[in-house]
Amino acid sequence: MLMPFTCFFGAVLCAALITGCGSDDASSTNSTASPSSALSTAAASIASSSSPVSRPVSQGFAHRTGELLNPDDSAVVMLYFDLTGISPPIATWVEEDSRVKFAAAPDKATKRVAVRAELEAAASGVRDIGLIRLTMNADLSEYDPSYEEFTVRALAPSSVVTFKAFGQKVSLRFANGNDAQVWRVPRAESQAIRDRMVYNNASLDALLKIVSVQPGPAGGTIVTHVMEYELRDNRSGTAIARVRVDQEK
Repeated sequence: MLMPFTCFFGAVLCAALITGCGSDDASSTNSTASPSSALSTAAASIASSSSPVSRPVSQGFAHRTGELLNPDDSAVVMLYFDLTGISPPIATWVEEDSRVKFAAAPDKATKRVAVRAELEAAASGVRDIGLIRLTMNADLSEYDPSYEEFTVRALAPSSVVTFKAFGQKVSLRFANGNDAQVWRVPRAESQAIRDRMVYNNASLDALLKIVSVQPGPAGGTIVTHVMEYELRDNRSGTAIARVRVDQEK
């Protein structure tokens, strides 16, 4: 009588244990499914929010129709910041301005307001700029009769016009300099042109179209296309030639 009872009790106990274990496994499966799913969702959310946002430096500047005429250094630096979409550190520039830095203590607040207003106005003034007119020395070569051309070395691809302001250095380059630097003149007309210049001493007024911008530490580069330019004799100021640069190449 004792042995059957013991066997029966053992069977019941095993069944209970098996049922309990099965219940724990199911519970474990259900409890781990939810956190795992939530963790995956959270991870995806974090990855999405922490991924770097790619902001094109230039989406084209064709919509910018304003023109700067022989800008000073500070205007070009402001233009660089506007083209890149980087906010200029105006608060820092205000404090570094000599009018604020060396002002008497009672006058600092007033000077600070005035300088900030100037800088903010300058920043606003370049927001639609897409063209630059620039006057500089043409650095004209001697006439080459073999190729029947002058070289306007100021517009060469290697030429750089530098502007410095607010601790920034911005360079201006010519993307189509290979074509822009070549001034073709028929041999029969070359002597008359050379007679009008003293030692090829000429200046040029160039119209430049902004095509891209290349950010860099403490400044960067504004890349332009030379659209057209006028050459003038430095001695008399008379026009020597007006040249339109082919934009199809």
